[in-house]
Amino acid sequence: MAFLHQTFLALFLHLCFLHVSVWARVEVTVHDSMEVYLGDSAQIPCQYSFTGSNKQPSFVMIQWFVRPVGSSSRVRIFYVDAKERIADNDTEYTGRINVTLDQHGAQLNILDVRLSDQREFFCQVNGMAAGNAEGKTHLRVFAAPEAPVIEGVQTGISVTHEVPSKVASCEARNGFPKPNITWYKNGMPLAPEPGYVNVLMLVTREYNSFYSLQSTLEYKVLKEDKDAHFSCEVSFFVPAAVRTMESNSINITVHYPTTMVELWKDSPQGLVKEGDTVELRCQGDGNPPPPFIFSREQEPDVDLESSDDVLILSPVSRQDSGIYQCRPLDADSDSEVKGEMQLTVHYLDPAVVVPKESEVMLKGEDLTATCNALSSLKTHTVWYKNGHQVGTGNTLQLKDATYETSGEYVCEVTVPSLPALHTSGSVHIIVQGGPQMVGVEQEVQMEEAAGRMVNLSCEALGHPLPSISWNIVGSQNWQEVVIKANEHMTHSVVSVKVTSDISALCNASNDMGTEVKAFSIKAIPRLTSTAPFSPAEGSGVIIVVIILCLLLLAILGSVLYFLHKKGKIPCGRSGKQEITKEKTTKDDIVVEMKSNTKTEDAVLLKAVNGDKKGPNDQ
Repeated sequence: MAFLHQTFLALFLHLCFLHVSVWARVEVTVHDSMEVYLGDSAQIPCQYSFTGSNKQPSFVMIQWFVRPVGSSSRVRIFYVDAKERIADNDTEYTGRINVTLDQHGAQLNILDVRLSDQREFFCQVNGMAAGNAEGKTHLRVFAAPEAPVIEGVQTGISVTHEVPSKVASCEARNGFPKPNITWYKNGMPLAPEPGYVNVLMLVTREYNSFYSLQSTLEYKVLKEDKDAHFSCEVSFFVPAAVRTMESNSINITVHYPTTMVELWKDSPQGLVKEGDTVELRCQGDGNPPPPFIFSREQEPDVDLESSDDVLILSPVSRQDSGIYQCRPLDADSDSEVKGEMQLTVHYLDPAVVVPKESEVMLKGEDLTATCNALSSLKTHTVWYKNGHQVGTGNTLQLKDATYETSGEYVCEVTVPSLPALHTSGSVHIIVQGGPQMVGVEQEVQMEEAAGRMVNLSCEALGHPLPSISWNIVGSQNWQEVVIKANEHMTHSVVSVKVTSDISALCNASNDMGTEVKAFSIKAIPRLTSTAPFSPAEGSGVIIVVIILCLLLLAILGSVLYFLHKKGKIPCGRSGKQEITKEKTTKDDIVVEMKSNTKTEDAVLLKAVNGDKKGPNDQ
């Protein structure tokens, strides 16, 4: 019986539902999934329709449910029908959701989306006689992580390590869903490779449900990696896309042994000469740079005192020339890892002049002087006398010597390619011979007025230094006023009074001979008539002229006065004139003239004026 009852009930329900399905049926359309940024608003649409009838049910009820993560049960969060819209209380969506209705839809709006909102949302539509239908939408929430931060190891990494060493770490924080980290070297991605590249990843789920990643790169470095740049990139999901952010790039310190060494002269620039301070610098390609040992090829087992990578030689001499070597401290003397250079110290020895110091030669002879200085470079020699160039080259030819040949000859030796190298030497040439008068004339003739003083000059060259004596005939009144001498010449001047014809001889003599210079002076008598005025006589003539002029003026004044007295010369004013005569108490004019036997005349003019008279006095 029970079996028959259950069968009947089932058949009845089947017939009922078959009858309803014929009358109407509800259909719900939703999105399978939706994506939204954390903190934004989410709109989850729910569209429904009724099929099988042209008449829509009079009563439609819509409910929204969520399924908590890790639970199989559902929780209603919103209810809406033709009369009510109610958000369920005491749910995590209370106050954050609302539903927007239209003719065939009910859209769920979620404000300020949280990470916990990533779950399934159910839209259930109940059309009563039309039945029930629901749709499910999975809401996905995205949060971009912070920019990745890379940090390289602070210590150097040796290429001699047999296994990969830690190179850098990269961290990306607070992303959702879990991001991913990729490593790059010089812009190219590094894929894990056993024995060469290892990537260790640590994923942390924060208390706020964010993901944080920390990735460590282990890498077997090579010498070429000293200039490599490493970086990391974080990739993460966003709505409908995948985005990336790259970190800064870093350079790591790679330690590798020295395989090549270079040695060079750091200072001075150019050629090196004796007395310079020389700095030799050694540099290898190892890192860190090792200390170096300096030596000379001539003494490879003798270590030279140096400082780190610099060898200082001060001051250098020609003995310091040679091949210098440097090698890393940890390399032996036979190692091929070393640097070499040739150091040449140039020199110029003091000049050697032949003949030395001084040389005596006879007048008219020839002499060849040489000047040589030993040098490591080509030299140039110039000869000077009294600051003037007299020759070039190592030899100086002096031909047909004269007294002008005497003097000091200086040779200057220079090195054109290294001007700082120079030296000099000198030789003093003395030309020996009898006296030689200075001047072309050996006999001087002259005329001079009697009574005048005449200076006679005589200069003589010679070695030994000649002495000068005078022999004067025709005058007893003479004296030597100048006598001076230097190394090669004697100069004498005598002052002679001409009283008559005079002959004078200048005798210059030394151990090598004698030379005479003659002076002949003819005395010319002085004549008064023909002699020019002396200063005293000229003054007398001027006085005579002045006196004659004064005398003529006095005579002219007397004549005018006489004519005035006789009325020959009228004077006065027009109209009536009153004539008065004043008393005359003194003579008007007195003129006296005297002469003597000399050529000079004297005139005394004396004028004595009496009382003044009026213009009409006669």
